[in-house]
Amino acid sequence: MQPSFSVDGRVAVVTGGSSGIGRRFVQAYLDEGASVIAMSRHARDLESLAAKTSALRHVETDLTCSESIGVAAEEAIGCFDRIDIVVNAAGVNPRKCSTELSLDEWNKTVALNLTAPFLLTKHLMPIMRKQGWGKVINIASLQSERAFPNGIAYGATKGGISQLTRAMAEEWSADGITVNAIAPGFFPTPLTEKVFEDPALVNQLAMQTCVGRNGQLDDLVGPLLFLSSSASDYVTGQVLFVDGGFTAK
Repeated sequence: MQPSFSVDGRVAVVTGGSSGIGRRFVQAYLDEGASVIAMSRHARDLESLAAKTSALRHVETDLTCSESIGVAAEEAIGCFDRIDIVVNAAGVNPRKCSTELSLDEWNKTVALNLTAPFLLTKHLMPIMRKQGWGKVINIASLQSERAFPNGIAYGATKGGISQLTRAMAEEWSADGITVNAIAPGFFPTPLTEKVFEDPALVNQLAMQTCVGRNGQLDDLVGPLLFLSSSASDYVTGQVLFVDGGFTAK
C-alpha cells in the first residue's frame, strides 16, 4: 500500500504560530487541508491568515506561565473537538554567556523551550490517546548536539528537547502517538535575526553545510508533513536534522 503523506482533515496545534518557523508551519498545514490552532501571545500577527480561512483559530497564551498551559490546552481542544498533531515550535534564545545571563533569563528559556513542550503535550496527550493516533513534533536545534558561543541556556534546553522527545516516544508510542523532533540548521527567522545581520557570518555558516547554503523556511515543510502524516507511523523517538548537512561535516 502506498503510504499517505496527507494531513487533510487533521487538526494541528502549533505553538509560536505567529512568527518564524511556527508561522510557516501554520501556513503549510492550512495549504494541505488541515485545521490549525496557533498558540502565541500575538493574535494580531495572524490576522492576515485568519481572514482567509475558518480553519485557523488562535489561542492567546503565555507559555512561560505553567498555570496558563492547561487552560490553553482546554481552549485548543474546544476549537475543533479533536487534536491530531502537536508542534512545539515556540522558543527563545537570549544569546548570552554565563556571566551575562540572569537567573530570570535562564528560567524563561527553560520554561518556554523545555517545560512548555512537556506540559502542553501532557495536557493534549489524553485526547490523542483516546483517538488512538497522534503526532508530536518538537523543535530541536544544532545545539542539541553542538555547542555555540553564547548558547549556554538555549543549548541546555535544546539538548533537553532531544531527550524529552525520546522519553515521550518511549511512553506514548504504544498508544499510537509518535514523537519526533526537527532540528533546523541556520534559517532566517526573528530568533536568528542577529546572525543574519552579519553577511560574513552568514556566508561562513553556509560554507559549513554540505549543500553550500543556509536554509529557507520552505525546506522544513517536507519533513514537517512527513512527520505529521501516517507515512511516519513507524518513526518515533527520532531527531531529524534539516541543516543542509551542517552536522555531517
